[in-house]
Amino acid sequence: MSDITPLRTALRHGSPIKRLGGTWGEVLAEFLGTFVLLAFGDGVVAMAVAGLPGSGRTSGPTVIFQGVGDWLLITWGWALAVAFGIYVAGGVSGAHINPAVTLAFAVRRKFPWYKVLPYWAAQVVGAFAGAALVYLVYHNAIDAFNQASGATRDSAGGLASFSIFATFPAPYFHGGMVGPLVDQIVGTAFLVMFVVALVDLRNTAVKANLGPLMVGLAVAAIGMSFGANAGYAINPARDFGPRLFAWMAGWGDVALPGTVPGSFSAFFWVPIVGPLIGGIVGVFLYDLFVGDVLHSRGAGEEPPGRVVEDE
Repeated sequence: MSDITPLRTALRHGSPIKRLGGTWGEVLAEFLGTFVLLAFGDGVVAMAVAGLPGSGRTSGPTVIFQGVGDWLLITWGWALAVAFGIYVAGGVSGAHINPAVTLAFAVRRKFPWYKVLPYWAAQVVGAFAGAALVYLVYHNAIDAFNQASGATRDSAGGLASFSIFATFPAPYFHGGMVGPLVDQIVGTAFLVMFVVALVDLRNTAVKANLGPLMVGLAVAAIGMSFGANAGYAINPARDFGPRLFAWMAGWGDVALPGTVPGSFSAFFWVPIVGPLIGGIVGVFLYDLFVGDVLHSRGAGEEPPGRVVEDE
């Protein structure tokens, strides 16, 4: 495949493309990887919430989440979304596709701090664009679902269709934020712990190109075990990018600041702050209980997350 002419060279003969080998190229990869993540992640929720009911494939036009099978559809859909997002971007940027992973790698894996904000920006914009694509494909089904349920997007009843794009806390928290915040910290700590374990060549790291698939399985496990409390965002970009799009598309306060009167208020910050804290907790826990032990046994220095240095 090395004889393929770079597209930008073909489109703009003689244009400088050297900078694509550095941070700018990594940012483009992070954008596309996160775009794939949200296109398929939000896409599977759109299928469960609006597509299947509206197309007559359930017992009624508003019948959603009637059993474990619906939740399994979503968890496996997100797992595959993560895997393919990493396969798309991994060779260039390492496919963090998650600000919590980027921050954790900067804190404990020698990822350059000057790249953190560009990665974050690319991830949020990619998530926004992925959500926009899902809306483009499913807006007819979304409108049909809201019409059948007698809800408008910016009302309390619009929460069901909003769930296609971003997360919200379970009713049993009674509007409290401590429980959902702890949930996000725990879920993301596990995610990052699994990621650093899977890429640690001193440990039983996966071989060949199975890493993305295994990270996807880790996300499925987290969704199955810790998903119901707050929708297992475990990724600030995954939640905020689509949340911002939903706000612009008419979901109003339900999206931003994430308020449903009588249920919860200003939830938007929880899936941002919780994962950022959880990612750092996860990498520290791994290093404390496993990484340092491997190092003391002379297993060598763990390689940092893949970084393509500027030329």
